[in-house]
Amino acid sequence: MNSRRAKARNRFIIVIGASAGAVEPLKKIVSDLPADLPAAVFIVLHVGQVSYLPEILDRAGALKVSGAKNGESFKMGNIYVAPPGFHLLLHDDHMMLRRGPRENLARPAVDPLFRSAALSFGASVVGVLLSGALS
Repeated sequence: MNSRRAKARNRFIIVIGASAGAVEPLKKIVSDLPADLPAAVFIVLHVGQVSYLPEILDRAGALKVSGAKNGESFKMGNIYVAPPGFHLLLHDDHMMLRRGPRENLARPAVDPLFRSAALSFGASVVGVLLSGALS
């Protein structure tokens, strides 16, 4: 295993997937996370064309929340939110945004984030799934 992949696997990752109506539970989760959290957090919420979720969650807790950016490296103790219209994927030490096909009628969808996190980080990933207002 090369050192870059080994470094990526030594990180703790939390991935959260949510459906419509899960903004309040997400705010509660974010407000309960400690300021010194030794993990990076990634959130996918099934949203429409516009999302204010990064701004809403940034006000909810101690961790910095921002929209995910293609090719950007991520930092422990930060929260990244998938933007509307793009799947959020994790690969080694950076994020990728892709306009791939909708999954379960959604883009962004939870499944691509969960799959890519599991492939890059294996047992260092914790997954949280919130149902929201739909199924």
